[in-house]
Amino acid sequence: IVFGDWSSDVCSSDLGNLHTNGWGLVFRKGVNKSFRLQNLWEVEFGTYKSSKEIRSINPFYPDSRSFFYGKLNYLWFFRGGIGQQRILNEKPYWGGVQLSWIYYGGFSLGVTKPVYLFIIRHNNSFINDLVEERYDPEKHEIYDIYGRGSFLAGFSNLGFHPGVYLKTGLDFEFGAQDESISSLEAGAQFDYSPIPVPLMAFNPDQSFFLTLYMSLRFGKRHNKR
Repeated sequence: IVFGDWSSDVCSSDLGNLHTNGWGLVFRKGVNKSFRLQNLWEVEFGTYKSSKEIRSINPFYPDSRSFFYGKLNYLWFFRGGIGQQRILNEKPYWGGVQLSWIYYGGFSLGVTKPVYLFIIRHNNSFINDLVEERYDPEKHEIYDIYGRGSFLAGFSNLGFHPGVYLKTGLDFEFGAQDESISSLEAGAQFDYSPIPVPLMAFNPDQSFFLTLYMSLRFGKRHNKR
């Protein structure tokens, strides 16, 4: 969901951006270069999860916390880029649908945080101890895992994966040509990092990330004086 001001100086804030592997937040600003062309820049935060994640639970401990077996890291993207929006089909002033093509490119930074789990430790007194440890697929079998650990654990071991991103899509603006604006944006986004990201155990590290996204925008037009 985007709220903002639309004019020759345009400012909008993406409050909710859903995509096929998570969600994101975007802030955009732009300047009209002509009636059909607008220059834009954006900063964005987005989550990313592997499509191979499956929520699991230890069958011997039905009251334990669920976890994603094999997940090595959480992954977030921070992006900053420039782009343009081109009007392909203008709507009449009394209403209709205006179709625009948008495209962006810029810098992308992937940030990883390791997954921590509560691991069951057996001792000679037949009492099980729980120890919070970083998940290691070579040491931790599914029957050793009691559940997911604290989300705050692991922030001292962040990984950084700089790269680039590209985004393109179509914007469908509805309604009359008045101060109010509402539109639906849908497209695809591609991230690349030369430093591969370990996401899932027993799977190759990833350098390429492709997602499809959709967002709703609401805002206002203002004439620049």
